[in-house]
Amino acid sequence: MPRTEPRVRRLAAGLPAVAAAAVYGWAHWCLAGPASPPTAVAWLGAVLLLVGACVAYGVLVGGSGSVFGGLLLALALLLTVTAADQTASRPATASCVVREVHTRLQGSLGEGAPSQKTVYRLTLDCPGGYPGELKDDRAVAAVGEEVKVAYDPRRRASPAPEAETSPWRAALCAVLLLAASTVIAGRRPGPATRPRPGFTPG
Repeated sequence: MPRTEPRVRRLAAGLPAVAAAAVYGWAHWCLAGPASPPTAVAWLGAVLLLVGACVAYGVLVGGSGSVFGGLLLALALLLTVTAADQTASRPATASCVVREVHTRLQGSLGEGAPSQKTVYRLTLDCPGGYPGELKDDRAVAAVGEEVKVAYDPRRRASPAPEAETSPWRAALCAVLLLAASTVIAGRRPGPATRPRPGFTPG
């Protein structure tokens, strides 16, 4: 049994990187592939990958570390999807007028997770009726002002302010969280490999 411990640790430590690569590949294909699946299928696939990765992480790592590391992994995978979305092509632009601005406070998920932030949802009047809204973590324009929006006519990638679709911040945060979850996984043996109290191998 002790010989299996290094193998389990390696599997657990390698899981975050493999999961991130799988999630990014799926999201990139759904957003920029030549024959992307329907939106419902794309979301279902992303959810299954995320949940499956977190469950596998919890089984391999075990203990309290699996909870904190699994949370970091989930956040990293969500940021990976964000990075994929921001790298997707938005070849069209539109000059839109802001009709309404709504705000929502997005709370933190605990210690070590990103702090709470305000999410802004702008309702837009655009030529042709699309895009109808724009979400951002800052107020890009006030009611009545005009904002230039880059969007995908195929409506796969979410609209974004023109020239503000850099994936680097999301990618960097994802890498840091993946590194933290990898360190946690590498330092903790899997639940099946821990010796039972009072048990001495013969």
